[in-house]
Amino acid sequence: MISILLRQLAGRKVVLASASPRRIQILENIGLSCTVEPSKFEETLDKASFNSPDEYAVANAKGKSLEVAQRWKLGDGEDWVVIVGADTVVELNGAILEKPLDKAKAFQMLQRLNGKTHTVHTGVSLVRKMTNEIQQYCFHEQTQVTFGQLSDDIITAYVESGEPLDKAGAYPCNVI
Repeated sequence: MISILLRQLAGRKVVLASASPRRIQILENIGLSCTVEPSKFEETLDKASFNSPDEYAVANAKGKSLEVAQRWKLGDGEDWVVIVGADTVVELNGAILEKPLDKAKAFQMLQRLNGKTHTVHTGVSLVRKMTNEIQQYCFHEQTQVTFGQLSDDIITAYVESGEPLDKAGAYPCNVI
């Protein structure tokens, strides 16, 4: 599917509804350059109203991409653009872990994940914005991640770096 999508996007404007360096890098790694337009969507959805973490992540991704689509103005000669929204949550034993609010919460999250297998859920929303129409395609992916045993000293040093504060579950897969 990705090869078909990449062919369709060749030479088209791709708008990322995020300022995340990790998401920018993912798009660049598959050969897409993007315009960054962070979403103003407030992630205040009630987790309990969703049947699964996947549904919750997709709903947040939809909210982000549609919010940017509402504000986006097509440029001269553009008949459409694609807006990419994404959201990632970590699930441990049925509990959804989002971005920690502070260092203490980050430490607690990492201690909870320590030595355990959990699931990372990512929802993606692709919005094709045209002059008079919006089309949307959404999907989700799950990844099982197992943490090794980390000492409290290692967790504390990582937390003190400030790195975990803008990441679901307090970590990015490519760092720990």
